[in-house]
Amino acid sequence: MFVFGGLLPRVAPSLLAEPKPVPRVQAIPEPHDEVSFQRDGVEIARYHAGRDGFRPFVFPVIGPSGRSLTRMGHPHDPVTHSHHNSVWLSHQFVNGVNFWEDRAAHIVQQKLLRLDDGPDAASIETLNAWQDKDAKTMMTERRRTGVQVLDNSEWLLLIDSQFEAPPNAPVTLGQTPFGMLGVRMAKTIGVNDGGGTIRNSEGGVDEAGCFRKPARWVDYSGPITPTSSEGITLLDHPDNPYHPATFHVRNDGWMGAALTFPGEIVIEPGKPLRLRYALYVHAGIPPVEALQKQWEDFSRTSFVEFGRK
Repeated sequence: MFVFGGLLPRVAPSLLAEPKPVPRVQAIPEPHDEVSFQRDGVEIARYHAGRDGFRPFVFPVIGPSGRSLTRMGHPHDPVTHSHHNSVWLSHQFVNGVNFWEDRAAHIVQQKLLRLDDGPDAASIETLNAWQDKDAKTMMTERRRTGVQVLDNSEWLLLIDSQFEAPPNAPVTLGQTPFGMLGVRMAKTIGVNDGGGTIRNSEGGVDEAGCFRKPARWVDYSGPITPTSSEGITLLDHPDNPYHPATFHVRNDGWMGAALTFPGEIVIEPGKPLRLRYALYVHAGIPPVEALQKQWEDFSRTSFVEFGRK
C-alpha cells in the first residue's frame, strides 16, 4: 500500500472504542419549534410549540395501525372549535382570563430546557408562560412531555406540569368543565361519526354514562382502518387535585379531564401546582380489566421532580 510521506496515519484511541447503543426511542428536534418522538426511527407523536397558534400541543398521536388516533379541530365545527388541538393543556379561567378558546391569551413556550432519549422512553422539558392579551405573564409552567413504548406497538404519552404563581400574586384556576387536559379523537373513532364507544372506570358507557362523571380513567375506542379499531385511555393520577377527575366527554369524539369542575384551585406563590396525566395508546378495544391494569401501573408512578436529572 502506498502511503504519502511513508507513514501510516495514527488512529485516535476514541475511534477504536466500542460504540454506544443507539436509543430505541428518541426525541428529535425539527424545524419550526417541533419535536418528533420516534420509536425505531418511526414517528409516533410530534410536539408543536404552538408559536403560530395559541398553545403547545401534540399531533399526530400514531396508533399501532400507523394512523393518527387524534385530529385537529371538531369534524363538524372547525371554526368555533379551532382550539381542539389533538392533545393539549389549557384552562378557561386563569384569574378570569380565558386560555381555552382561541382568543387573545396565549401559552408561549419560552425555552426548550432538555431532551432525553432512551431504550424505552424519550421526553422533552419546556418552560411556558401563560400570557394575557397584553403579553403579561399570569403564571409560568414547566412541562415534561414524553413517550414510553409498550409491547405490540402500544405506548404511553406522559404529560407532567408544574404551575407557579408570580411572587406576591396568587393565581386562581376558576371552576369550569374546560381544562386542564383535552383530547380530540379521530373522526372515525367518535361514537356519532364512526360507531366508537366510550367507557370509564366506574362502568359508564358513552356520553350518557360518562359525561361529567368522576372516574380514574376514560377510554375512547373505535374504527381507525376498515378492519381494525384502536383507541386512547386518558388516565388521571391519584395525586392530582380532586382525583378521581371529572371527565368532560362527548359522543362527538371529545374527551377531557376537567380539573376544576368540583371547585376552583388557588396557586399560592412558592407553592406550585403539580399535575400528571397519561394517555394509553392501544390496539383494539381492550377489556376493562386491561385498562384498569394500565391505570394501576400508572398510579404507582411518581410526579416529576423538575430540575433533577
